[in-house]
Amino acid sequence: MSLSPRVTAIEFDPKSMAQTTGRLAVMVTPEGTLDPAARTANRFCKGAIARLVESKRFSKAKSGDVITLAWPAGLLAEALDIVVLSRKITPVEVRKVGAKLAKNAGSSAVTLMAGSMNKASDLALGFALRAYEFEDHKSSTSEGTARLSIAHKAPEELNVALETALAIAEGVHMTRDLVNEPANILTTTEFANRLDDMKSIGLEVEILDEGQLEELGMRTLLSVGQGSVSPSKVVVMQWKGGLDDAAPLALVGKGVVFDTGGISLKPAAGMEDMTMDMGGAGVVAGTMRSLALRKAKANVVGLVGLVENMPSGNATRPGDVVKSMKGDTVEIINTDAEGRLVLCDVMWYAQERFKPAGMIDLATLTGAIIIGLGHENAGVFSNEDGLCNAFLKAAGAEGEGAWRMPLGQAYDDQLKSRIADMKNVGGRPAGSITAAQFLQRFVKDETPWIHLDIAGVASVSAETAYAPKGATGWGVMALNRLVQDKFEVQ
Repeated sequence: MSLSPRVTAIEFDPKSMAQTTGRLAVMVTPEGTLDPAARTANRFCKGAIARLVESKRFSKAKSGDVITLAWPAGLLAEALDIVVLSRKITPVEVRKVGAKLAKNAGSSAVTLMAGSMNKASDLALGFALRAYEFEDHKSSTSEGTARLSIAHKAPEELNVALETALAIAEGVHMTRDLVNEPANILTTTEFANRLDDMKSIGLEVEILDEGQLEELGMRTLLSVGQGSVSPSKVVVMQWKGGLDDAAPLALVGKGVVFDTGGISLKPAAGMEDMTMDMGGAGVVAGTMRSLALRKAKANVVGLVGLVENMPSGNATRPGDVVKSMKGDTVEIINTDAEGRLVLCDVMWYAQERFKPAGMIDLATLTGAIIIGLGHENAGVFSNEDGLCNAFLKAAGAEGEGAWRMPLGQAYDDQLKSRIADMKNVGGRPAGSITAAQFLQRFVKDETPWIHLDIAGVASVSAETAYAPKGATGWGVMALNRLVQDKFEVQ
């Protein structure tokens, strides 16, 4: 597991800056106004900050920029980071500043002179999100865990806010760790064991094995994993922080730990990236971790279907017909359209057992969503405007891109089968939509539901504002915010 950064609040004492080692950060406005800490630092370093804000370089600076002065005279710090911040700035913008400080710092300790800054916990969250490296399988690793000390006029109050921020960051880091992990390490059994370990933070965790899944009738899920030696599993995680009689929000994740495509084998080029095909289950796991760590006052159940899609003499064939837990039969046209076969059984089980107040499934489901939305937005499909709009609002507030996509009968008609109740694919046109239509057939009329296709946002080939290239942890913050806004007891 990656190491979480150490972030603490300390007493605000500008005079201590002269003896501060590591990196020191102070704030100025885009207009060049120095706050009290920056004025003190300016005196220590013989007017260097004042000369900077009067320079042509600073005239191009905008809110959110970080300008570094290396080895400033009069200070012991190795670098002085000048944080340009307007007085009116959004939480997302502040988080990006924290992320820049973390990226600049590497393994160096950072001391931020925050004074009475009211969004210091957001800056800390951005720092913690960016201070991430997945180095479990490297023989040479970075020097240590990133450290941030925030010098604040109300450190005790800030430390309380930091607990929540760091709980969210830890959930994001868990998701990234799971998505980054190679498939020979993160088998279905290892994945289940890591989720079982979260009993220690207050989650109730059950692991359903293949015998139990067969008894429940989850044959579409089992059909995906039957070609692999790794046993298929369903893990149920419950967080009971709300009222005893309140129906939970159900989060359902696709956990295909490696996807070869099965008999409908994928091309060799790029197949190594299919270690991330459990991204939906990773987001569910990380969200459940964050909710438990921050002791959310809501009832939430997370369910993940863990399988490996492999070709073998026992693998499902194109043309096979399989009966779902619901009782509907599915003609499997393409064994590489396996995620929906995993989700449909787990979704039905979630509704039958928990009768949730709402259900959200997450999956790296289709390449088509990347063609439509690129790597900036997840695809959002829903049968209910209220829940959907609440999620879109939450995702927007957290800076996680999400875009609503259509559903409709004409798309559903593409799933008609000659020999079964439905096919598992509807052809190339509108591939992401027909995949969502398939899932909607397993949503009860009374269940508000969202399907999130995260194929484009779960893992990316270039660094983002909050993460190095690879797994992003997209969705943990948005789902946490949705729970906070819509499902927590006030």
